[in-house]
Amino acid sequence: MRAVTRRRVRLLLFTLALSVMVGVVIGGATGPMHGPPLLALALGALSGATIGAILAVVIGGAEIFLPHTRLGQALDRAPFVVAFGAKWMFYSGAIVLVLGSMVGRRVASLVLGLEHAHAPDPHMTTTSATLGVALALLVSFAFSLLFDLGDLVGQRTLRDIVLGRYHRPRAEERFFLFIDVAGSTPLAERVGPPAVHRFLGEVFRLAADPIEEHGGEVYQYVGDEMVITWTVAAGREGARAAACFFAVDCAVGRAASTFEREFGAVPRLRAALHAGPVIAGEVGGSRRAIVYHGDVMNTASRIEQATRDLDRQFLASSDAIEKLPRLDDMVLEDLGLQHLRGRVAPMHVYAVSVKPLPTAPTTV
Repeated sequence: MRAVTRRRVRLLLFTLALSVMVGVVIGGATGPMHGPPLLALALGALSGATIGAILAVVIGGAEIFLPHTRLGQALDRAPFVVAFGAKWMFYSGAIVLVLGSMVGRRVASLVLGLEHAHAPDPHMTTTSATLGVALALLVSFAFSLLFDLGDLVGQRTLRDIVLGRYHRPRAEERFFLFIDVAGSTPLAERVGPPAVHRFLGEVFRLAADPIEEHGGEVYQYVGDEMVITWTVAAGREGARAAACFFAVDCAVGRAASTFEREFGAVPRLRAALHAGPVIAGEVGGSRRAIVYHGDVMNTASRIEQATRDLDRQFLASSDAIEKLPRLDDMVLEDLGLQHLRGRVAPMHVYAVSVKPLPTAPTTV
């Protein structure tokens, strides 16, 4: 199983566990009011847990896996309100169907060994039933909104803001990978800005899965460039901070024929990797964001500019290379000390490439 798939499955399991707990609370609060109190509470809690589990699989599964399908990509291209409204209509229908079928009561009655406990309860008022539906809709709305907001600002960024992880500035050691889409300016002159926007959007979309699979976090998109970051501890695992670029380049390369057909050009990527200390913290008032301050960002940008001067696709600083484990699948070309634009002191850089696959021996 791919790392990105495992991560999504873990997220679904977490959503399932949380939904079951919420379902137990709602089911216990809105369950039958007659019969022995403990039995009524158990019936309501089990019913709520069952409903929560079903809705978590349906709604959570759609939120986690749907964006990576053709339908999800079509929704992604629609305005946020339209996409959210379409999903919410589907979710509402699923909630009403699940609650109306009384599958929760049926399962709970089987588990507790009760006969006819799933039949309509004359003691359960319309108000109680309506409250159960309303609470289920509200909780599902909150889950869906959190997932969609996470897609807008980044799941990790949303989590860190909600938990207040960077409410106070903190020092961190981080990798920064700058990936630039080369040739976008002349392409814009040839096909126009709207087409270039779609061109870059498709490149960034194709990069999303490899970045997620390598545990990276998209810090920002700047024109035709994306900036990906890891903590040093996360990025050094399996040399993910370096391997990520080659995975992105491979994903974009597989779509070369589509780019050629639609835009008359194939994306060419350049990249730079640097690592070092930064200060991370929340900034802003009406719009909150987590930003990183430090010379590492500027230096990484300068190294990326040097890929043009040195005619190399991927450059990494010695600071980044020293923080990575053995790069058995990569080739390092020592370029020595290089004078980077805007910097007084030279920097030791390496060109990084993938080892060529061994060729099968020819037989005569």
